[in-house]
Amino acid sequence: MTQSPKDPLHGVTLEAILNSLVECFGWDGLAQRIDIRCFKSDPSIKSSLTFLRKTPWARQKVEALYIQTLKG
Repeated sequence: MTQSPKDPLHGVTLEAILNSLVECFGWDGLAQRIDIRCFKSDPSIKSSLTFLRKTPWARQKVEALYIQTLKG
């Protein structure tokens, strides 16, 4: 799958996406929006990145929320 420069995820790392969402919503707000245990139980950037890199459906939800925050 090729990404065009118009793609909002183009050139943005998963870590940058996660940091942005945590800054915007905090861990509690993120856990409310995306029901993932790594956001609820002792959350950290490192553990969340590990989980998201191994779990495509969760990563898609995080990326979708990030795109939604860019639009809104």
